[in-house]
Parts: sequence; structure tokens; C-alpha cells
Amino acid sequence: MTFTYGICRKILCFSGNMVLYNIDKYLLRKARVMAGALTIKNGTKLRLALDVSMGRNPDFNMICTFAKALDESAFLISIPMKDGKAVSIDENQKLLIRYSGESDMILAGYVDDVVKEGIRRYWKVRRVSEQRQFFRRADERLKVAIPVQYMQETWRPNADGIIEKESGMSLDISAGGMALYMNRRFEIGEACELSLPNIGTTPQGRGIDGIVSVACWVREAPKGSIYRHICGFQFRFGDGIEKEQMQLYVANIKKKYKL
Repeated sequence: MTFTYGICRKILCFSGNMVLYNIDKYLLRKARVMAGALTIKNGTKLRLALDVSMGRNPDFNMICTFAKALDESAFLISIPMKDGKAVSIDENQKLLIRYSGESDMILAGYVDDVVKEGIRRYWKVRRVSEQRQFFRRADERLKVAIPVQYMQETWRPNADGIIEKESGMSLDISAGGMALYMNRRFEIGEACELSLPNIGTTPQGRGIDGIVSVACWVREAPKGSIYRHICGFQFRFGDGIEKEQMQLYVANIKKKYKL
């Protein structure tokens, strides 16, 4: 038995593709407004810290300069110096970047590349989240690998009129979203439906089918992976009941795998 989240969207399909198209456009607009364009001025001084585990305070002990935004999710910053040398960083290390706007703001992102413009070298940072004050996840995120299927209603159906789902593998999950290894690339703000498997035999572990999710960040998968991309999704709940079902599902994962 599974919980079904996409019922309303599936029913509307019978009224015509235009209704579904408008729903997808609405989800896309909403997600892009949420992500928002960067409002940092070129030349602004920034303080950097390495991401830390929950309960610890990050140490913003590095200083750099904001160079320019490349798009809504990527931007260039000067490479910070330490002991007279340029700081080196692993591509899997998350950075916290603090700056002042209407109030103190913190960006989170990963260094995708080192870019040279003229005689200067910059870090190209891919943004993954932004929150006021101190960056901290609202929900506990569990590192766990479970098989996940995903699809979009706009994909072309097969000869039997069925839209075939593609398969991925979770990197982590929380009651608010998940990171997923996958072979199809989703753009930031793009919506899809995720199907999560049964976890055990208890009611709390029943699979969740068709939960609407929006891509918040996308990265290339590490070399050697059988997948091409890693995508971070935020769940979009229709009501409090759906959110509670997901909370129970994640709590069951934590209990079953002793996380």
C-alpha cells in the first residue's frame, strides 16, 4: 500500500494537457521566486567558513570579495588567502558565505571550478541554499541509500500509454526534501514526482508515491559513479497530513537503519 500525493494533478490530466501544463508552470515560477536572484553587489566583502555538523558554530575565519553573479545559482568570488597562500578546497566541501544585506545573510554552496579572468583567479561557487542569520537545516537529514523512482507528467508515454519512471538512488533524506543520484539532469526550479519504496512492514514505512518535488540544486556526480548527476529536491506538500506522513516515513528510516 502506498500514499499517493499526485492524485489531484493526475485527475486534472483528464481535463486536458493545458491544465497540467499550467500547474507545472506555476510550480516552476514558485520555485524560482523561492531561489531568487543574488542581490550582492560586486566588490562586497564576504566571510567564509567550512560547513559544520548540527550543534556546532561555523568559524568565519576567511575573507574574500564577491566578483559577480553568473546566473541565479552560480557566482564568482576571489580565492581567500591563508598564511600568504591561496586556500585550496575539496569540491565536496560545503562552504558557508556570510554577507550583510537588510540583515546578516548566509549562502551555502560548493566550489565547482577555478576560473581565470585576466590576471585574477576566482572560485566559481554553486549555491545550494540561503537562509537569514545562521544556516541550519529545518529537518534532520539522514545519510541513507534507498532506491527512488522519478518522472514528469510531460514525458512522452510508451506504446501502452504509460509514462515510464526512471530510477535513482538517494544520497540523503529529510522530512523536507532529499538529495538524489540520477542520470537525467533537472534544471533548478523544475518539478517532478518522486516515488519512495516501502521501508519495512510497519504502517510508518509504507512507500510514498507521486510526491511533487522541486529541484533546488544540481551537481555532477563524482567520477566513477554509475549516475551522472546529484540533484537536491524540496518536497511540496498539499496539506499537513502529507507532511506528517513524510515525517513518519523518515523517522521509520532512522529507526530501521539505526541512524
